[in-house]
Amino acid sequence: MRNLHDTQPSPSYYLKSRNDGLRAPPKLLVWGVTLFFLLIVLGIVGFVFGFREVLRPAQQQRMIDQLPFLSLLRNPTPIGGVFPTIVSSENVDDAMSLLDMPLDIASPTRQANGVQAVDQPTSTFTAAPATATTHPTADRAAIATSAAPSPVATLPAATPVPTVAALVETVPPRSSPNRLPTSARIYGLLHQQQTWNNCGPATITMALSYYGWRRDQAFAAERLKPNREDKNVSPEELAAFVEAESNVMAIVRMGGTLDLLKLLVANEFPVVIETGAMFEAYDWIGHYRALIAYDDAYDVFYFFDSFLGVGDSAQGVSISYVDADANWQAFNRTFIVVYEPQREPLLRELMGRHWNEEDAALIAFETAQLEARREPQNPFAWFNMGTSLVALERYQEAATAFDQANRTGQLPWRMHWYQYGAFAAYFHVGRYDDVMSLVRINQNNARELEETYYWQGRVQEAQGNPQAAAASYRRALAYNPRFDAARAALDALN
Repeated sequence: MRNLHDTQPSPSYYLKSRNDGLRAPPKLLVWGVTLFFLLIVLGIVGFVFGFREVLRPAQQQRMIDQLPFLSLLRNPTPIGGVFPTIVSSENVDDAMSLLDMPLDIASPTRQANGVQAVDQPTSTFTAAPATATTHPTADRAAIATSAAPSPVATLPAATPVPTVAALVETVPPRSSPNRLPTSARIYGLLHQQQTWNNCGPATITMALSYYGWRRDQAFAAERLKPNREDKNVSPEELAAFVEAESNVMAIVRMGGTLDLLKLLVANEFPVVIETGAMFEAYDWIGHYRALIAYDDAYDVFYFFDSFLGVGDSAQGVSISYVDADANWQAFNRTFIVVYEPQREPLLRELMGRHWNEEDAALIAFETAQLEARREPQNPFAWFNMGTSLVALERYQEAATAFDQANRTGQLPWRMHWYQYGAFAAYFHVGRYDDVMSLVRINQNNARELEETYYWQGRVQEAQGNPQAAAASYRRALAYNPRFDAARAALDALN
């Protein structure tokens, strides 16, 4: 008789059966799955790299408009959103001495019979042949809105031009701002909602529309910034564009005041101001606005804003006097007035000392000096002192002021995209390493700024490297073929 125990499978039998049921997957499958996930990871990394480094900002924005979460892939903002400090904490006493520097500081290098051009070039606009058009200013009345007449109708009209005697009798002098109307509005500007990175061309188009100019911002952008990614269209470029492409004139000055803005609006002169702005979900940027009205009852200005629109009931975006001036301060209170040639005598009278470029720079310096005394840690006050001193060709003092502005550690990281006074000041006092520090920071944050490559070339040329300088000038011209300063520098090398 067989033992029952002998007929049962051994434990090893069960173990073998279990292993047969859990047989290991083929190696090919393992490698396939591993490769699949590796490709996914590499694809994500490649997409992020391509989004950040290959796509241009305009292309990035188009993708973000469709898929908002992609905004997380943008290159990170510099730490703290401020410009890196590039100067030491030494020589602070030199900066403090600027607070007591007398205002009679005109450069001895200036000619006795006029103001020389400052060696701080911008990419000056030059008109393209056969594209300039004639835009009669007589059509202005026909295109103005049908709204009620301006509350300053009793002030001098656009034509005929009043005599000097009439100006004295009818126009309140700048020293008596309380004689201004309590409110005023310019009718007839047509709003343009800016396309990508296009506030300069859009805003100057709005100002020109007051005089019957009917081109759009695309026309202006094609001539002002051939490179769509150009982050800086200077006020001088905008003014030159006005004079090349229309029958009206434009003047750029720094050191403006709120009362002067009101006086210009009350006398129906379109004004564009350059300001700093922080729109929702955006870092600090430079931004142009077209001023159309003010109202002392509410202490507000009204602007046509190419980004924010026309405001409630199309009356303009309202910004308080305090906020408007604070935003304007970042650009040394620079403003552009667009005017008809026959009204120039009136404009001269209204602007007073601001009509003279050197006097405007002195006014701007005095304002910045007072603000730096009150707020020694205000970076814009020191920066504006530097900008004004560069305009006066006082490069050593300007460099000291820019040092102190940078030393505060509070300048917005895009500040040197728009203003190149520090480049000029450091270059003229031989601080080439500091110029190149500014160049590198700009190039890391925004490659397509022609002015940056121009100053790079200036340093390379000064250091005895004409080949590298020529390459830098060509790079500047590749971004903006109308950059006259780079063209002249390259021609001089050749």
